Amino acid sequence: MNISGEQLVEAAKYLAAGLCMGLGAIGPAIGEGIAAGHALDGMARQPEMEAVLLRTMIIGQAITESTGIYSLVVALMLLFVV
Repeated sequence: MNISGEQLVEAAKYLAAGLCMGLGAIGPAIGEGIAAGHALDGMARQPEMEAVLLRTMIIGQAITESTGIYSLVVALMLLFVV
């Protein structure tokens, strides 16, 4: 059974895209979980600050999620451009 260079490149492309999404999504997921936990802790301690904390948490999570979206874009480029 011979593996051609084209098949090897195809396999490497799928492996790289999978690793890109796996490693690129773990950081934002952990960061968003920590941010939500601390926001809930702050809301429990000072209920009158709920609106401010919620707004700040959502903005922070949107910025954090952008890195996950970047890894998705890179993975799609690996799959369809390379």
